[in-house]
Amino acid sequence: MPVEGASDTGGIVTAMSKTEAQAPPLPAAVHAGLSASVSLTVTEPDTAMSLRSGDVPVLGTPRLVALCEEASCRTLDGRLGPDRTSVASRVQFDHLVPVPVGSTVVAEATLEKVEGRRLSFTISVELEADDRAALVAAGRLTRVVVNRPAFLAKAGCGEPAGGTPPEGEGDPGS
Repeated sequence: MPVEGASDTGGIVTAMSKTEAQAPPLPAAVHAGLSASVSLTVTEPDTAMSLRSGDVPVLGTPRLVALCEEASCRTLDGRLGPDRTSVASRVQFDHLVPVPVGSTVVAEATLEKVEGRRLSFTISVELEADDRAALVAAGRLTRVVVNRPAFLAKAGCGEPAGGTPPEGEGDPGS
């Protein structure tokens, strides 16, 4: 039996605040099915040792997450309109296979769901190899669309330009 307010986000219930409901709608160019990919040839600065996330000279998990975030950003390039950006608010990620320096990986992000300002992506990373493709990592990523000047002002990085932004758009948790 479905539970009222439940979502398909792994049992996590999300609620839309009053301020989120008042935010201007996203452009029609932002819709489920959009995808983008980015590639990376692993170098020493990408390793767990260099990132201080481990003591092995293989592609570090933080670098993989950043690559997936980059792919999700590329999915939205030119689609959000002026003064809007998106920020990551949640990452669920499984790093499955070690990848040595010199290897090339490809991260892909696909927009699965648009709920108000919340954008849910599936993310995956594959090892690019001549003889096989191996899944290196997979998961989900949630981004929230925010008003860029308001978000930066809230972070203490500057004042909103052009007046007061729409209520709720400077807060990814709204």
